[in-house]
Parts: sequence; C-alpha cells; structure tokens
Amino acid sequence: MDKLMDSPWFLRIMALLLAFLLFFSVKADEDAANSANNGTITEEIEGVELEVFYGDTNLMVSGLPEMADLTISGPTSAVQTTRQLKDFTLFVDLRNLPIGEHRVPIQTENLSEQLRVQIDPAFVDITIEERVTQEFRIDPEMNERLLKEGFVLEEISAEPKTASVTGPKSVIDAISFVKATVTGEPGVNESFTTEARIRVLANDLTKLENVVIEPEVAEVSAKIEEYSKEVPVTIKQNGEAPTGVTIESLVPSSETVRIYGPKSAVDALTEYVVEVNAGIVTPTDTTVEAELKAPPGTTSVSPNTLKVEAEIRVDETVEAPEGAEIPEVSENPPS
Repeated sequence: MDKLMDSPWFLRIMALLLAFLLFFSVKADEDAANSANNGTITEEIEGVELEVFYGDTNLMVSGLPEMADLTISGPTSAVQTTRQLKDFTLFVDLRNLPIGEHRVPIQTENLSEQLRVQIDPAFVDITIEERVTQEFRIDPEMNERLLKEGFVLEEISAEPKTASVTGPKSVIDAISFVKATVTGEPGVNESFTTEARIRVLANDLTKLENVVIEPEVAEVSAKIEEYSKEVPVTIKQNGEAPTGVTIESLVPSSETVRIYGPKSAVDALTEYVVEVNAGIVTPTDTTVEAELKAPPGTTSVSPNTLKVEAEIRVDETVEAPEGAEIPEVSENPPS
C-alpha cells in the first residue's frame, strides 16, 4: 500500500480527481447564482409621481391624477435594481394635443428592456382648456356653534375683500362661493381677528380643485357680543301723589331698554316695567331717577338708570299737611 501511494501515477490520478471535484463544485455555485439571477419576479411600486409634458402656459389640463401605480416583472436583479433606485419616469405627453377632451396613455422612461411593465391606470381621460383668471368676493364665515351660550356673531369681515382665482375655464365657471371659514375651539365670547384659508366652492358646496388662489389666506375679523334685545319700557304708577298734586302722565327718558343674557331668557321678555311711587313727585321736583336691575335669568340691562318725568297738575288751593313725609320711588323690573 505504501508502495502504491509513493507511485507518481497514483499521485497524478489523485490530483486529477481533486481538480475535477473543484471544477464541478465551482460550476455548481455559478449555475445556482445564475439561476437565481435569471429567475423572474414581480414587484408593485405604488404612488409613482406622474409628470406632464406640456408647453403652452395659456392652457390648463384637468383630469390628470397626481400619481400612478407601476407593476414590473423580469429578472430578479433588474427588478430589485429598479425598485431600489427608482430612476425611471412615468409621464403623459400633451404637447401636440389641441383644446378639448382626450384619452392619453401613461408612458415610461428609463426602464430596463428586460422588464415587463404594467401601469395602473394605463390611460387617463383629460381635458385641455383655456386658462382663466377671475376676481371673486371673499365671504367670511364662522360656525356659530363655536360661540359660548348667550353670545352672538354681530359682524364678520375679511381683508382683503376679494381673491384672484386662476384655473381651467370650466372650473372658474363652476365657482359659486369663495369662502374664508374661521375654525377653532368652542366657547368664543369675545371679538377676534385671525387668518383663515380661502376655499373655492361649487353651488353644492363641494370644493373645486385644480385652481390657484391669490392670496391663499384672508384676515377675518369677527365682532362677538352678548345676546340682547330691545324691549319697550312700561311705567307703572304706585301710591298716591301728594295732596294737591295730580299726575297726568309719567314719561320715561327712553322708550326702550336693551336686555342682555341667554337667548331663551331674553326672548321671553316683552316689556320692562318700572314702578314709580307717585308720592315722590312734588310741585317743585317732577323728575324721578330709577335704577334698572336685570330681570331674572338675564345678565344686565342698558341703560342702568332711567329718568321718569311726571306731568302734573297742581291745585294751589290745597295745602299739604304739615310734617307729611314724602315717599320714595320704587323700581321693580319685570319678573
């Protein structure tokens, strides 16, 4: 056996066998790698930005989606490289199309010829129209449910008062409202000024897209006041006038007062009654000043005082008893 292993032919044969084994081992690895590289896989790339080739700035395009989805199939290496680099382009070419409606394909650029490509959507329906710019009045608005109970929106205004809107003619023609809407937390009980984004709306109040608004925001000022209502003043005479004095009439300095508070309480009032004791009126002092108090359920009344002028007739043949006390006025707000 030792003699066989020492034989040069034995060593040559063993070296040849080892060379064959090494060759087939390396080839198997290469075949496996090639098989993996040449295998076919499919990959979906969602939300690829869609570019538009169109050179006429006097025209506008509507109906184009901002993005499309791309599905690619092919060799693993080519698919993986495309997915990672994303150095391709999806586009629509509108450069030779006239005004009107068109169905155009979405095309690709810089994709490997080894790949099979599917685009969703494959075609898009677009409309090419004249670009139009028009001035619109801005309508400021605020949801009154944001107001604290008992407060109302007295006045609201926007600055600037108009906005310039640019877009396709059909969209501009569909504009019914241009609004600057105030948003915020509920419980508003004081006037304020804030910025509000301008929106372009159709007649059914749906927002219109594909337009450029200048400016994009407006400064909205809202005047907030506590709810109030004017009611007539009714003078009620109590007691008797001093001896020799006859009260012909009692005339208040204001025929109405304004009452503030929650709407339900204020709206329930139909008048404000001021009770005046006739005994306070004298031949030399016919004016009574009454302090006005807020009726139950309300917060305040304006003015807070009221003068009542008594028109009297004096019987000079009658003298007032000596030591007679002059009673005071009584003002009782309505219940």
